[in-house]
Amino acid sequence: MPISEFPVDDPGSGPYDLTAGPDGAVWFTMAGSGAIGRMSTTGVQHTFPLGDDSAQPTSITTGPDGALWFTLGQAHAVGRITVGGDLTRFPLGEVMPYGITSGPDEALWFSELTVGALARIDAEGVVTEFPLDVLGAMPGYVATGPDGALWCTLNQADAIARVTQAGEVTVHSLPTAGAAPVGIACAPDALWFAEIGAGAVGRITTGGEVTEFALPDPAARPHAVIPADDGGCWFTEWAAGRLGHVDRHGRFTHHDLPGSEPHGLAAGPDGAIWVAQESGALARFA
Repeated sequence: MPISEFPVDDPGSGPYDLTAGPDGAVWFTMAGSGAIGRMSTTGVQHTFPLGDDSAQPTSITTGPDGALWFTLGQAHAVGRITVGGDLTRFPLGEVMPYGITSGPDEALWFSELTVGALARIDAEGVVTEFPLDVLGAMPGYVATGPDGALWCTLNQADAIARVTQAGEVTVHSLPTAGAAPVGIACAPDALWFAEIGAGAVGRITTGGEVTEFALPDPAARPHAVIPADDGGCWFTEWAAGRLGHVDRHGRFTHHDLPGSEPHGLAAGPDGAIWVAQESGALARFA
């Protein structure tokens, strides 16, 4: 399967995460330049500066309102941009938001790194915070599970947390010490996650049963993950510069990317897998 690369307009902008937009394009964050980008599936880019180079836009998702929502780690805010480019910023306390996802309740849910909490923000900008009560957990990416709860990785606690819409928290410890999970994504019957510290990907059922699959290259540092159509998952290998795939039985395949430091990935509107490469480009695998 061929891989195409689309360099971004500013090579130092640090593409970090991406999502399929409702307009048939790929939208992505540029953590290094404080901007949001829109890339057509043929490689035409448009950049929307946020007015703050150090805001650090990180994770991005399509919201239930058809806009793109994203976290601003260093600006301690959540942002919203319409497909027409209208920007809104919702300031938070000094919580360093990181992962964000569209929830099952017509709201957005995001993680707060520095205070160890998940939070909910509605379309009007009203924020409700749910402490995870795990000291120094550093919650990472967030996903809505097949059970309608919110799931997030706890990077420094080597655990996965499940949070109901009412804020009830269950923490599932991972078998491997130093796993340092980051990415997490929903599959039809479970969730997949990436263990950047252990060099593995894992699968957790809604009942908390964990299966880990060690990568052939333990130093690859898997970062983000999305479900695959065959019941497995796709994931980025940040240190190795690769796109990886594992099936439900633990069989791996790996694809070298043209750039380096791949972070987020998403299924694009064209059916391809798109990857944000911090080296200054988006990659398309089809």
